[in-house]
Amino acid sequence: MPPRRARRLLPTAVAVVGVLLLSACGGDAGGGEPTAAPRIVAHAHGETQVPADPQRIVVLEPVQLDTAVALGRVPVGAAVLSTAAGVPAYLGEEAKAVDPVGTVAEPSLEKIAALEPDLILGTESRHRELYPQLATIAPTVFMASQADPWQDNVRFVGRALGAEDAAQGLLDRYHQRCDEVAATHRTAGRTAQLIRPREGVLTLYGPTSFAGSTLECAGFTTPPRDWENSISVDLSPELVLEARADLVLVTATRAGDETVVPPAVAAVRTESFPNLHVVDQSFWITGVGPRGGLAVLDDLERILAGRAA
Repeated sequence: MPPRRARRLLPTAVAVVGVLLLSACGGDAGGGEPTAAPRIVAHAHGETQVPADPQRIVVLEPVQLDTAVALGRVPVGAAVLSTAAGVPAYLGEEAKAVDPVGTVAEPSLEKIAALEPDLILGTESRHRELYPQLATIAPTVFMASQADPWQDNVRFVGRALGAEDAAQGLLDRYHQRCDEVAATHRTAGRTAQLIRPREGVLTLYGPTSFAGSTLECAGFTTPPRDWENSISVDLSPELVLEARADLVLVTATRAGDETVVPPAVAAVRTESFPNLHVVDQSFWITGVGPRGGLAVLDDLERILAGRAA
């Protein structure tokens, strides 16, 4: 049995140990909320210590912007595909607060620094040369490539933001919506092709592209061809009949704008492209992410239901 004095000291010792343990776990001696420790995120450019709950995020890719907004973590700044178009309208009212920081191809370091971010998300394939400068502004995390499967990049953004489960929940909802569209409109066994008119060519999007994968998720099949290990291929106008499908979608800056239908398609539209619709490229092409995916599926259901844009 310990001496009487030692027994009197035991409660005090236990209390001291408890305080030390709380401190080690991020406890606050003043009785406030525990402070979460920073996290280490492995990424395409190494490992970076990032805040547990970043509040001022800057993103340099469309999929990062879409995913962050969908997660309720609206960035303070984002690189955009076009300075004229700015932040895509399909992202909703909350995204209007996002400040453009140059383009995806050429982000502005000065604009990024002025926003005083606490986390920057970029892409190794596009922004590797900027990494040293970006890392001096704020902790910087790079996904490997914008050409990677977009759903993998959504999961990556979720991990970078400490919201992996929530990001997977967004993808689960996307797949659920795909199943709803497929079941309602009996798309199995039907083909669909997205065409983007470009100068002198028709760009066809394949099953690994964002739009193509969403059409396939909703039960359609992309007409088979050699996709040349790419998300898209260019077709010359004289080969226009190779773009035929049960459902053909042509992209434009404004949905329903028939003036964008390429002359080669228009010339044979009645007999070869009877089920052709002009859709909004701001989400069919550039709306990569869970919110863009739902926008595409909503638009697809509108078309299948025969409703006007």
